[in-house]
Amino acid sequence: MAALRHLAVGPGPTYHRHHGIAAAAATSSLQLRRLPSRPLRSRFSRVYALSSNDIRVGTNIEVDGAPWKVLEFLHVKPGKGAAFVRTKLRNYVTGNTVEKTFRAGSTLQEPSLSKENKQFTYKDGSQFVFMDLTTFEESRLNEADVGDKQKWLKEGMDCNLLYWNGKIIDFELPITVRLTVTDTDPGASDSAQGGTKPATLETGAVVTVPSFVNVGDDILVDSRTGQYMNRA
Repeated sequence: MAALRHLAVGPGPTYHRHHGIAAAAATSSLQLRRLPSRPLRSRFSRVYALSSNDIRVGTNIEVDGAPWKVLEFLHVKPGKGAAFVRTKLRNYVTGNTVEKTFRAGSTLQEPSLSKENKQFTYKDGSQFVFMDLTTFEESRLNEADVGDKQKWLKEGMDCNLLYWNGKIIDFELPITVRLTVTDTDPGASDSAQGGTKPATLETGAVVTVPSFVNVGDDILVDSRTGQYMNRA
């Protein structure tokens, strides 16, 4: 207040000059107070972690700098000693499988993976070609990389390609796939109760279906288990 009184009785030009600075400072202060609070963005990649107690089939973890997928797991609580989790893992990059044990409650790192939705368009020799329908860019996977999943893979099917360090390491099928029966024994009536039979699908896969399913029927199959769900 003393400073303001001093400015008020000072010479005109000095007053206006300082008054403008004070007003600007006051306005700036008000503007700063009006700014909404926003979290600062980190320039570093986020590190994801999980507990070994959260391990399930399909969980992705990073071990020794490489991405692995959990194929099997078992939580063990011995009568004596600490609990642990026994796992069977598959290396996304090399395809190798190993058995590894983790202490219960220990912290594990999740690999930095990204997914892109692409459509399977055609097979070129031993390669499966996927296309980004926005950019029309093609991505290719070798037959060995596709493995048994090709039993459920049909042209025009949308899939998720999994990337690690800019490289495709795996792909995910839709959980439910719709496929046509190309060969099976003649079916019974829809009212028939019970009874199953094998049926060959358009991709060459063979599944067990109810006896009333016929050639030409479209059926829904769980791509994770290969089990018949129902008619489409």
